[in-house]
Amino acid sequence: MSEHVYDVVTIGGGPAGMAAALAARKAGAERVLIIERDHELGGILQQCIHNGFGLRRFKTELTGPGYAQRYVDMVGETDIDIWLDTTVLETAAGGTVRCVSPDKGVSIVKAKSVVHSMGCRERTRGAIRTPGSRPAGVFTAGAAQRMVNMEGYLPGREVVIVGSGDIGLIMARRMTLEGAKVKAVFEIMPHSNGLTRNIVQCLDDFGIPLYLSHSVVSVHGNDRVTGITVAKVDEKLQPIAGTEFDLDCDTVLLSVGLIPENELGRGAGVAMDPITSGASVDQFRRTSVPGFFAAGNVLHVHDLVDFVSQEAEIAGRAAALNALGLLPDAGTQKPVHAGPGLRTVVPQLLSAPEAGKLTVRFYFRGSQPLGRAVIQLRADGEVVWDRKLKVVKPSEMIVADIPVSLLYGDGQRLEFSIEPLPESADDEALEEEEA
Repeated sequence: MSEHVYDVVTIGGGPAGMAAALAARKAGAERVLIIERDHELGGILQQCIHNGFGLRRFKTELTGPGYAQRYVDMVGETDIDIWLDTTVLETAAGGTVRCVSPDKGVSIVKAKSVVHSMGCRERTRGAIRTPGSRPAGVFTAGAAQRMVNMEGYLPGREVVIVGSGDIGLIMARRMTLEGAKVKAVFEIMPHSNGLTRNIVQCLDDFGIPLYLSHSVVSVHGNDRVTGITVAKVDEKLQPIAGTEFDLDCDTVLLSVGLIPENELGRGAGVAMDPITSGASVDQFRRTSVPGFFAAGNVLHVHDLVDFVSQEAEIAGRAAALNALGLLPDAGTQKPVHAGPGLRTVVPQLLSAPEAGKLTVRFYFRGSQPLGRAVIQLRADGEVVWDRKLKVVKPSEMIVADIPVSLLYGDGQRLEFSIEPLPESADDEALEEEEA
């Protein structure tokens, strides 16, 4: 068993892990290590061959592998160490990382700072408890994406998509381009869970119907899927009797949500947010365990990889400052609450502010679709900041930089909320996130 010492270790070599490692090195960490269990860096981006990446980060449109390659090249220009084909078995308080690989065997890494950037995994059929038989032909959308884009296999010819997450929408287009017939996309919620641009470019442009408030109530077939039964659902998401209809297909792709890959964090004792399923962090992306940070989809699920890189840079820089003994002590942390109209807010905590820092960046998700709306910050019930929005969608993240002067004060209870605006609101005063 070999032992190694590093200033900063990032677990996961996807966009978050690479961005965090680069930020840590830039901030002064001398010895930085990326541990990746795959045979190459890039994470999930390597199978996302469609375009639409990098519009914010690089001001140009890239494919997933193209975006990843930019970071791979930037990492290659530094002295950051990279361990591929290496699986982390355990992380423990004090910065101990136990991992295993074919060439090194079992290794122990001692790190002053550890950044969790393991990404997320897909919910499976078992997670949504779809009734019916268990034939071949039921895949998660991400598994099908890897089969088509990286392995060169077509999983089926007559396809139904369950769920309207972005991966499912992308695969509806991809399967169509590969010659399959995508018959429909069924979403149990009354609104889509994907980006608007993906609804337009992947469904509308190819004439693929989207059924909202519909759920699959049975899967048919013995050796192979032969069809499904679908029904409308009520406001409690329960099937409505008499609305059932059958649809023939040989393949069912599930796009029913992502779960942050946090087994390592839980094993290390990191406190989790029950809503995001990621760690509860402060503005430095510092977790409840000293020396541990989190960034990217392992913290909360993002809709744009540009935001992943952006947030990882915050975590990587803070990890380096922690390793150098320059990160401000947390002090008495102040909770940040997600109020009416909001499902999540990250960071969930505010530690002592960093000297010279004028703003803190927050990431939000609305709890329901709204047209004209206003997002507000209340301190002890008084509105101290607001921003008007043309539209709010749970599938699209809201990002805002809040002045530090509004966030710190004795006894303040901080709560963000979203409220609808009247139809008479001035259009010119409304802001909208970039597409």
